[in-house]
Amino acid sequence: MLRRLQLTILGLVLLGTAFGTGEAFLFYLVYLSLLVVGGSYILTRLGLADLEAGYAVGALSGHVGDKLTVTYTVRNTSRIPKPWLEVHNPSSLPGGLPGRAIAVGGRTERSWLVRTPLDRRGHFRIEPLVIRTGDPFGLFESSAAVGNGVTVVVYPRVEALPLWRLPAATVEGARSAPERSFHATPLVTTVRPYAPGDAMNRIHWPSTARQGEIQVKEFELEQTADLWIVLDLDRDCQVGRGDQSSVEVAVRAAASIADRALRENRAVGITVNARQLGQVPADRGSRQRLKIMQLLAAVSGDGAAPLVEALIRTAPRIRHGMTTVVITGSQDPVWVRPLATLRRKGISAVVVTLDQLAFRQAADSTGVHRSLAPALPATPELAATLAQRSRALKHTLSEFRIASYTVVPGRDLGEQLVS
Repeated sequence: MLRRLQLTILGLVLLGTAFGTGEAFLFYLVYLSLLVVGGSYILTRLGLADLEAGYAVGALSGHVGDKLTVTYTVRNTSRIPKPWLEVHNPSSLPGGLPGRAIAVGGRTERSWLVRTPLDRRGHFRIEPLVIRTGDPFGLFESSAAVGNGVTVVVYPRVEALPLWRLPAATVEGARSAPERSFHATPLVTTVRPYAPGDAMNRIHWPSTARQGEIQVKEFELEQTADLWIVLDLDRDCQVGRGDQSSVEVAVRAAASIADRALRENRAVGITVNARQLGQVPADRGSRQRLKIMQLLAAVSGDGAAPLVEALIRTAPRIRHGMTTVVITGSQDPVWVRPLATLRRKGISAVVVTLDQLAFRQAADSTGVHRSLAPALPATPELAATLAQRSRALKHTLSEFRIASYTVVPGRDLGEQLVS
């Protein structure tokens, strides 16, 4: 706009000087300027005519560490070439989507593929495709938006936990290894020919009709040791930013444990103690996995309520025979007693604690701290205090015979969560 204003003033001065002096050379410059400006305007106006463009996102969801693929296509249906087009998608993705400047000949099309890494969990917006063109002198510009915007959900990274085991619940069938059962359970595995002594209610009539002989159902023990995860994201316990911050490690641990339990056909529920208490009732299957991942994709370390309050509000939802996994960075042992009282209801408990001293030292070494409160460097006095609190918490957990794991940054969860 500033350049256009400057050229307009220069053109008026040139026109006034030409009429004032009557010099032929000045009139020649006036005519040349009109030709350049008019040609640039026409070229810009025709730059987006007879164009077809679009983009396709490979998947609208993924996990941290995956790559998002976007396919672009620009087609010129006229015989007039398009010498300069700028194509890009405005996006809230952390790394953005790279644009491209291309030239498209007459009656041709251009297609290309963009792969961008998903480095941060959350909900991100990809706006409609923007195509822009202009003239070589930068006098005029024309743009158009194509298509509709989409939302991409990035779930937390799920790590393999090959040696992670939950304690068996105090109900029959609370085991992760499938085993044939003489009792009827909801888990039907196969059918077999009828044998003397089989109950009539075990006959599988569709298979009997297809095979022409009586077929009966075989069952597995139901895995009733279901799981409820309590993820504590109290803002006073969060240190660092980025992939190795306490928030991201805690969310990643919750996602990995939930994924492992769902793969074992357990029912999984979750409570997230963030700014608002988020809860997903216990259930099985891929739909439950999607619900949990969507919740974990949106949370942040901004919880204002203490963990003990979240446990008290969650306790009525945890039924007999379940296992509660608490993931927290809190070193205040006040929440251990409410957790221990769940044993009276036949509920086991496991605690995954975040080593506050290790996370603070990692944040000091990188110079990256949390933004919710002023960072306190890990001075010798503070390190001694944090170590003492950690020992006191472990002692309290051992008093109530609650299994616990300690997680530090920079190491795989599969190496740390080992039964």
